[in-house]
Amino acid sequence: MTKKTSLKDIAQTVGVSTALVSYVLNNQKENRINKLVAKKIREVANELNYRPNQIARSLKTNKTYTIGLVVADISNPFSSSLARIIEDEADKHNYTVLFGSSDEKPGKAQKLISTLLNRQVDGLLIFPSEGSEVQLAELQKQGIPFVLIDRYFPELKTNYVALDNFGAIHKAMQHLIDSGYQRIGMVTFDTSLFNLNERKRGYLEALKGNKIPFRKTWLKELKLDVSSNEITKAVDELLTGTKPVDAILFASNRLALYGLQQINRLHLRVPEQVAVVSIDQAESYNLFHTPITYIKQPLLEMGQLATKILLESIKKNNTTTQANLEGELIIKESTRPIDD
Repeated sequence: MTKKTSLKDIAQTVGVSTALVSYVLNNQKENRINKLVAKKIREVANELNYRPNQIARSLKTNKTYTIGLVVADISNPFSSSLARIIEDEADKHNYTVLFGSSDEKPGKAQKLISTLLNRQVDGLLIFPSEGSEVQLAELQKQGIPFVLIDRYFPELKTNYVALDNFGAIHKAMQHLIDSGYQRIGMVTFDTSLFNLNERKRGYLEALKGNKIPFRKTWLKELKLDVSSNEITKAVDELLTGTKPVDAILFASNRLALYGLQQINRLHLRVPEQVAVVSIDQAESYNLFHTPITYIKQPLLEMGQLATKILLESIKKNNTTTQANLEGELIIKESTRPIDD
């Protein structure tokens, strides 16, 4: 087995003290070290394939410089995009991100969190699953730094960064109504998650505020682990019958993807026969014959802010930061005004 390079090996090669090598490789006292000497130390460390002893470093600093990220589903474009942003932001502060998917299952989420904590991560970024309030309260009790992303629970005083879901959906609904659409359906989820219920509230309040009578048949609430067939059925029910809806608002990009496929199969013209709005952008929308209006979430701001809040929390900053960010409605051809 090849002997690992030590700080002492680098110091002897360069002809400086071991302490000086440690300062340079740990980016300490940079203003007091000759730049040419620091450059030489880094070059030698690279030539000798030096790898820092993370265990010793963590024992000394009481930090591992890793954070855990628990998303709902890393294959979802929303989750994967945010994960990439978080990874880049963490790297700026010399942190590494370890992540996994909960698949919307509290049991799996708990297993992931326990595994990450056993790996001695310094803090957690969590897309909480339905029914995870007790788990989060326990993390608070243990004093573990964490920040919730996308979702939060109003009854828990925790750090979180999320979309203003009510405002975003209300804005999209008002755009549809102002464009002349009156029979607006919504495909969403049947869940206790606050963020998704805020989307439903935005939909209902927009109808009420514009004095449009709500019909129960316009609202399709599906379980979180919904199948593509169930989404297809919901869209069919909205678009068939004596008085089909003239617009559909999809509460997630996954619902929109399968919904658009069914609209295609029904040979319906968008927006002439049905207008479409979705929350979140997805590359698959580009394959649809009509550009889709969607609510753009501030992913960059969301990921960067959540990471910064967590790193401050790791530093034992005991303040609680809660942010609801505004979404941007990107108007495309799928919601063209009826009079046009």
